Amino acid sequence: MAEPLLRRPEDGELLDVAGVQHLFKLTGEHTGGRFGFEEFTLAPGIVGAKPHVHEVHDEYFYVLEGDLTLHNGAGEITVGPGHLLAALRGNPHGFRNASDSVVRGLCLYTPAGYEQYFREVHAAVAAGEQITDALLAEFRSHYKTTSL
Repeated sequence: MAEPLLRRPEDGELLDVAGVQHLFKLTGEHTGGRFGFEEFTLAPGIVGAKPHVHEVHDEYFYVLEGDLTLHNGAGEITVGPGHLLAALRGNPHGFRNASDSVVRGLCLYTPAGYEQYFREVHAAVAAGEQITDALLAEFRSHYKTTSL
């Protein structure tokens, strides 16, 4: 029988993607594809993700610190610590930091796999590619996600 996996505060895969720091504490490699878990940080004025829709996975956003502006399908709402948004498959969603202070939160992906999207974007930035809406839409399409 496998031992429980303990992740220390410093453990994880840190990806800085278009101004958003994603610290993946658990990925599909750790969970047998069941889910991915990250802590994210957005500097003031940063768009985390423009509205989009996932076909094959759900995302859950939990705010730890600051005020996160969420697109919830019907429009935008700004929420603070303790708020949770469940962006289930087929639900339009997005997020940004419209405030003048840092936002920190947690995001759970189920099933896992979408962490690879962030790896692709990170690799493109590292290779000097310019990140455009068209490039992000192309990468998202690899994971059955549609930009709106």
